[in-house]
Amino acid sequence: MDKRNFIKTLGALSFSPLVSANEFSKIKHISDRLPIIDDDKELWKTIRSHYTLKDEYINLESGYYNIIPNPILEHFINHVKHVNIEGSHYMRYELKKNKDRVISELAELVGSTPDQLGITRNATESLDLIISGFPWKKGDEAIYAKQDYGTMKEMFEQVSDRYGTINKIVSIPNHPKNDQEIVSLYESQITSNTKLIMICHMINITGQILPVKKICEMAHSYGVEVMVDGAHCVGHFDFSIDEFNCDYYGSSLHKWLATPLGAGLLYINKNNTHKIWPLLANGNTNKNDIKRLNHIGTHPVHTDLAISNSIDYIKWIGMRKKEERMRFLQRYWSDKLRGFKNVIVNTPEDNHRSCGIGNVGLTNMSPSDMAKTLFKKYKIFTVAIDYANVRGCRISPNIFTTTKELDHFIGAIEEMSLS
Repeated sequence: MDKRNFIKTLGALSFSPLVSANEFSKIKHISDRLPIIDDDKELWKTIRSHYTLKDEYINLESGYYNIIPNPILEHFINHVKHVNIEGSHYMRYELKKNKDRVISELAELVGSTPDQLGITRNATESLDLIISGFPWKKGDEAIYAKQDYGTMKEMFEQVSDRYGTINKIVSIPNHPKNDQEIVSLYESQITSNTKLIMICHMINITGQILPVKKICEMAHSYGVEVMVDGAHCVGHFDFSIDEFNCDYYGSSLHKWLATPLGAGLLYINKNNTHKIWPLLANGNTNKNDIKRLNHIGTHPVHTDLAISNSIDYIKWIGMRKKEERMRFLQRYWSDKLRGFKNVIVNTPEDNHRSCGIGNVGLTNMSPSDMAKTLFKKYKIFTVAIDYANVRGCRISPNIFTTTKELDHFIGAIEEMSLS
């Protein structure tokens, strides 16, 4: 779509007028302007129409950053405009109440309470804040997995260099026999010096969902705290943070909640807030207030406002309905490719162990060559993964993806497997 048509598309949507910040509460919700659609086929067709997509390739790499649907995008653009018009007045008099409102909406979405949540810029900031701010002492031990995200592993290494802590590293099997196999992996590394375990809620390179609650129960029986990397989970599938009884949780909202870039979530169990050191100091000296821990100075606050619109949009779809669609899309391609010659699906087959993200590899082709061939020959955009016992391409379709596009992908993999 060219620039002129893109602008026309935005103009035609007209989901929110340009208003001053103090009139924000009067803006109609996205869900108030969208129709109720009972037919699933019509619903996903309508949702696809909300996205401005490139014609040059099929995007199967939504895991890094979700394209923002136009109803949310137009609201975001208006937030930028009205914050700019209000200027310092907004920052001094409107910012706090709007941020508190958005945090309350987030708490409802993820099944927690506002006093345990903060808005950050991404999952990396959320989790690195906990790792770097934890009250470490020399000889303390941490446990994490090879399959965890790189920047968090690097932060544990920095903490080790700084405080003399010890890192223990496990490796998660791509196809575990049962939950206990995963729980036992972490349990086997616990000693009297273990203070913190980091686990993925969903492993970003394979899409495997770990038994978070069971790991937390096991760790707490030893007096060990658990930090959960949920970068890919908020807005992807339905869950409640409070039900996990974890100690810390971080997520990137610009992924599956489809907020603008620069929005993340930090959860800290209120019993732990007092002992974490902040990343950046601020004037709040109340050690039990989570706001003390997620101060980042002056930043693009219009992004925070758009979180509310993203929550409204996903409520219009229905969180359970979106989860079902995401899992359907992943299983649509992965079930057809399992067992095919030279094809290795690196994502568990059990329904509850995955959702929308999957990973597939070829025995006759390196991951980098796979990604290049998919893009150059078949016009399919993915990302190559080649570490931590995972060799393949991560496949992360979105709710705008069609089964016709996935049929093209399936055919491409089958052809490549025979080359």
